[in-house]
Amino acid sequence: MTNDSHAEDAASGAASQVLNHHLGAFAKGVDELMADYTDDSIIFSNVGTFRGRAEIRAFFENFLKSAPDGLWEAFKITVTEVTNEVAYIAWEAKPWVPLGTDTLVVSDGKIAVQTYTAYSAP
Repeated sequence: MTNDSHAEDAASGAASQVLNHHLGAFAKGVDELMADYTDDSIIFSNVGTFRGRAEIRAFFENFLKSAPDGLWEAFKITVTEVTNEVAYIAWEAKPWVPLGTDTLVVSDGKIAVQTYTAYSAP
């Protein structure tokens, strides 16, 4: 294994660790979710762009408050891919969200950039 391979393995390990923490944090609330972000973090989504901890906190507070009853029981990850510092998931929470995706770019053990899109059923 080359030094580059070790660096890639370490980056993938960090991205997996952050992804796993992030997914588990939803059950613990906004403060736990915010542990994954920095003041420089950005979320790009189909509902807007959120920059920094204050905007990201407001995004998650709204998301958690507006989640319909049964959403978390219906939540299912359908695809998980982690390469280097990037983690990607596709998910569903039917009947409310037939398709959602998140991509996390991890730097120094935190989410530097996240993309989030959820297609809501009409």
